[in-house]
Amino acid sequence: MELLVLLKAAILGIVEGVTEFIPVSSTGHLILSQDWLGFTGPKENAFIVFIQLGAILSVIWLYRRKFIDVALGLPDDPQARRLVVNLVAATLPAVVVGLPTEKWIEAHLFRPFPVGLAFASGGLAILLIERGYRAPSVESVDRIPLKKAFGVGLIQVLAILFPGISRSGATIMGGLVLGLSRTAATEFSFFLAVPAMTGAALIKLVKVRHLMTPADIPLFAVGFVVSFFSALLVIRALLSYVSRRSFVPFAWYRIFFGALILILYWSRDTF
Repeated sequence: MELLVLLKAAILGIVEGVTEFIPVSSTGHLILSQDWLGFTGPKENAFIVFIQLGAILSVIWLYRRKFIDVALGLPDDPQARRLVVNLVAATLPAVVVGLPTEKWIEAHLFRPFPVGLAFASGGLAILLIERGYRAPSVESVDRIPLKKAFGVGLIQVLAILFPGISRSGATIMGGLVLGLSRTAATEFSFFLAVPAMTGAALIKLVKVRHLMTPADIPLFAVGFVVSFFSALLVIRALLSYVSRRSFVPFAWYRIFFGALILILYWSRDTF
């Protein structure tokens, strides 16, 4: 396999790992990166889906003790059952909306110009939410009420319908709007990514499994490993960051980057 192709795989792995859990839209960055690298096509799209599993594995690894405790505590621990029920409730809206709309969205909105619009609008939304942010009513991810968890799941649907909005951005900001602390909203977003993204990725990979051959193993392995380690670093840094600061810098990044995309693609046939 050509070294250049493996280099592209590593770059996309970094993009996925760095952007998956911060509120800037990994999907948007990957769509643009694929366009700029000339890394497009059915097999390439399957690669993008696969490396998302590397980022998800980083959450499972970092919170392995939490997941083990929840699994072992399900029979008699109300706190463990609450978290599992919350994750199921928050995942349901994505399943109900995502499955029937997936093909249409990928055909019409997985392009730079719509992504640029979503980037900028998402940044403005973060600024508005941060301006109105008040003292939270829920400090811990283990104490999130079912109604608020379901509300976060409903808000997550925005990221499914509009690539570039950001799944993590929608869930974290949605959590803040619903009264979760910054840490609780961020951790719930991490945990929610596991069932939501794993399920979506596996469904997509089953559909395109005929496109992959043993010769593609190095390509997929490089992207997966790089995505895993990049996400590990970002998750740790983000948790430290949100305990002390707001998400306003991410908002301005989204606005300026979105504006740049709109300028670059304004004259192209990407509407």
